[in-house]
Amino acid sequence: MASEIQTAQFDSKAFLKTLTNRPGVYRMLDGEGMLLYVGKAKNLNRRVSSYFTRSLNMRIQRMVSQISAIEVTVTHTESEALILENTLIKSLKPRYNILLRDDKSYPYIYLSSDQPFPHLTWHRGAKNGGGRYFGPYPNIGSMRENLRLLQKLFPVRQCENSFFRNRSRPCLQYQIKRCTAPCVGFITEEDYKQDVQDAVLFLEGKAAQVIDNLIERMEQASAQLEFEQAARYRDQIAVLRRIQEKQYVSGERGDLDVLAVAVKGGMGCVQLFFIRAGRNLGNKVFFPKIPSAAEEQAVLSAFMKQYYIGKDVPLGMIVSTMPDDAELLANVLAEQAGRQVFVTDRVRSGRLRWLQMAQQNARLALDARLASKAGLRAQLSALQQALNLDELPSRMECFDISHTGGEQTVASCVVFDEQGTVKSDYRRFNIEGITPGDDYAAMEQALYRRYKRIQAGEGKLPDMLFIDGGKGQLSAAALVLEELAVQGVTLLGGAKAAGRKPGLERLFLFGQQAPIILPSDSPALHLIQQIRDEAHRFAITGHRQRRGRSRKTSMLEEITGIGPKRRQRLLRQFGGLQELARAGVDDLSKVEGVSQKLAQQIYEAFHGDE
Repeated sequence: MASEIQTAQFDSKAFLKTLTNRPGVYRMLDGEGMLLYVGKAKNLNRRVSSYFTRSLNMRIQRMVSQISAIEVTVTHTESEALILENTLIKSLKPRYNILLRDDKSYPYIYLSSDQPFPHLTWHRGAKNGGGRYFGPYPNIGSMRENLRLLQKLFPVRQCENSFFRNRSRPCLQYQIKRCTAPCVGFITEEDYKQDVQDAVLFLEGKAAQVIDNLIERMEQASAQLEFEQAARYRDQIAVLRRIQEKQYVSGERGDLDVLAVAVKGGMGCVQLFFIRAGRNLGNKVFFPKIPSAAEEQAVLSAFMKQYYIGKDVPLGMIVSTMPDDAELLANVLAEQAGRQVFVTDRVRSGRLRWLQMAQQNARLALDARLASKAGLRAQLSALQQALNLDELPSRMECFDISHTGGEQTVASCVVFDEQGTVKSDYRRFNIEGITPGDDYAAMEQALYRRYKRIQAGEGKLPDMLFIDGGKGQLSAAALVLEELAVQGVTLLGGAKAAGRKPGLERLFLFGQQAPIILPSDSPALHLIQQIRDEAHRFAITGHRQRRGRSRKTSMLEEITGIGPKRRQRLLRQFGGLQELARAGVDDLSKVEGVSQKLAQQIYEAFHGDE
């Protein structure tokens, strides 16, 4: 995500409210747009907020005092963030980063091949040896950790040749079962070769073959009641999944631009990623001014014409949606560049990962812009005008109900003010003692519990209360407020149209008979949709957590298309639910019977609420 705030004094609180918890890279800029610092994070929100919520040394305090804007790029994994951070630091040389004098290359794992008993070690620099090189790895620490884990899993020696040639008895590595002592002839060349082949298969990315073998051994051990050995194989499967993190940030050859467009709430966002010589050099975000009801194809077409015509263009552009006049645009750019230029949205494998990353960043950047102070103020003003309110709403609450067939019903309450979400005031209510599936009773119970506490002085009353429902729900809510003697709260209900199509939703203001229908490009409607969607998300998350605790089942059971056999296969392949949750879409899709679409659903089930 490239999200940006440019003010004389950086508003960290407003910025952090829009910042995702996903991994990525952040870039701090001063008032003149000069780069101060580049860093990476496993959790962007947590890492960036640490600069504003804890004591810092003098050097970092000086840097923070100069911040005028922060840009972030969301990545799929922390490893991708690390490699991108390294690339940006080397190319941009930020003022407050530690810069290496020598431009060291990425480390590799090296397997010698000119000996009867080859050894594994690490290597950095020119690849002049006669063996095999595996990598690159993000840094020397992760590479050494991988070597250490490999030593546990595959007993291939990692000692130096001089040490190996002069042994007369096994060393400590043999005693702790991390080497088979080929130095003193405790293993034959043929058996040792098999261990080497297993290690090579895994390092070549053919982990599925190794894992399948381990699964077979695990099942055999279980059948023979050797549960301790079976548990060891299970742990090996989990470790194997962790060792090799595919380098999604590197691997593409040639120069490409990746463009993704998102349109929402009357605004548009274009994310542009620069891929040069197979490496991600960073991204840039644009918020073009667009007419109401503009479609993504038209927005991207207009952007590409203005951005590329008259400038140097890469070999090709990967786009999230094909522009209206993609063929004509490609011909014009080819004539301009004197060579063929392609524009495509049909990609797979590594290029698909690039495109998915750009799409995710475009959506998050647009959400952040919509939630910014300026955008929210305009939406609040539009809401005041649309509902003919006396004052601008300063605090709004919205309730939603979530359950599955009436089971484990959860009600959510989310809070918005002039700054956006007020997550510290969010509440969930476990609904008990009602007829399963009775949303009216569930809403009444949640409202009663919420506002009884507020009337007792445990919180603030809102100016406006949104109810996700029509006149019936609205009337039920009014009765609860009347019983609790709550006054001065504007009640607004919303009945969703079929397919949630904007422009067809009917709003009901309590005390007014006629419904209110706002145009699809209305900022007021966009604000209502945003608040309602947040309440829906918060309710679903709570329901899933409650249902999981009560039934003690995995999240896999909630995913359509995952039956007992697929669930068992997934858990076997990854060695348990925890490792399954760590897996990426590509890793999931490699499991037999799991399509790319289903893999994406599984990934979203574990990560969709982050």
